[in-house]
Amino acid sequence: MPLSSRDDDPRRPRLGMAVRGHRAGATLVLAVCLPLVVALVLVPLRSSFANTAAALVLVGVVTGVAALGSRLAGVVATISSSIWFDFFLTRPYDRLAITHRNDIETTVTLFVVGLAITEIAVRSRHARERAATSGGEVALLYETAEMLAGGASPRLVAGRVAAMMVDLLGLEACRFETGPSERHPARLGHDGEVRWAGAVWSVAHGGFPGRELEVVAEYQGTVYGRFVCTPIRDRPVPLDRRIVAVSLAAQVGAALAHHATAR
Repeated sequence: MPLSSRDDDPRRPRLGMAVRGHRAGATLVLAVCLPLVVALVLVPLRSSFANTAAALVLVGVVTGVAALGSRLAGVVATISSSIWFDFFLTRPYDRLAITHRNDIETTVTLFVVGLAITEIAVRSRHARERAATSGGEVALLYETAEMLAGGASPRLVAGRVAAMMVDLLGLEACRFETGPSERHPARLGHDGEVRWAGAVWSVAHGGFPGRELEVVAEYQGTVYGRFVCTPIRDRPVPLDRRIVAVSLAAQVGAALAHHATAR
């Protein structure tokens, strides 16, 4: 009997993608509207508040949006800030026109600095996410090793690993099966590459091919079972996550091999 996992709710990965989509949309709205609101707040002060100071305030707005959202959100916030700075805070007021050289230089600086800060914020956030992801992946390997060292049955561990793979590979479902496969699904190899129909697929950009993905649990060349995965269509999966999935399957394969030898 196959061991399966949908990680409590099979719709959860799709719901997570929907939540991220709504959040990205909300951040874009914020990127458009927040600079406008801040510029309007500064309008009563524009006769006594230096333009360079107002530009610095808007740079702070861009920084906040870029830290919260994507590169696109930061760029949109930069464009919005530059437009409203020109419209409300430079002479002639309430027109998209600039007559003073200093104001032109300040607007251009605002735009360039906004783009630079956006890039820095995005790269910094990606670095933090990669560090957090790497730590989580190591924890999965450690948890599996701890279960096996604690005497948990290989079949129980296989069921737990199936649940791990749902999140790790962004799957709709995953189950563990023993015995030879009668189908010919895509297979995740030891190098983290996916092969299907004699070709290597670019999973990092286009997601897994077909309706099923197989991750074999083998030890010293002998296959003791396989994780049959149901991917979410067109969902990219980084190479490091795929390699961790192969490592988890290998742990299960080694445990099943030792269990079979001890019987």
